[in-house]
Amino acid sequence: MENLEQRRLAAIVFADVVSYSKLIQKNELQTINSFKSHKTQLFEPLISRFGGRLVKTIGDGMLMEFASAIKAIECAISIQEGMVERNKNIHKDESIFFRIGIHIGDILISDDDVLGDGVNIASRIESLAEPNGVTISDDTYRQIKDKLNIVWVDCGTKQVKNIEQPIQTW
Repeated sequence: MENLEQRRLAAIVFADVVSYSKLIQKNELQTINSFKSHKTQLFEPLISRFGGRLVKTIGDGMLMEFASAIKAIECAISIQEGMVERNKNIHKDESIFFRIGIHIGDILISDDDVLGDGVNIASRIESLAEPNGVTISDDTYRQIKDKLNIVWVDCGTKQVKNIEQPIQTW
């Protein structure tokens, strides 16, 4: 049995494509190629620039890890701004939009993967974000609220799938 005792605090970012199944049904090859292009040309350079790590791609989603909540948010906002630019000359029905969720929490390390409650919460609050939006947990908000020139909207406490306690989101 593998030892999962290595833990650390991290800012976990989860990004997922909005209406991916619908896009795949409309044009499978174009959607897959666009996703790959966004990943290699936009996400990976920005993740690196902000000191993060792309942990893995999960279907149409990407799991990232950062040592800093501020850098995670700066990266997420840069990604969303980059996606607006990349979609500028593409018909809305063919554009790829992402939702992004960020949570700071304890994670377990297994080889190059990250696991645990912190990852689960980030993936669940991602679904609460608007297309091209970023939703953060209250734990993340407390770390960054006075450090970034961003106005956050209190989205209230949300019950999310398979997480026992409701999550305060911004």
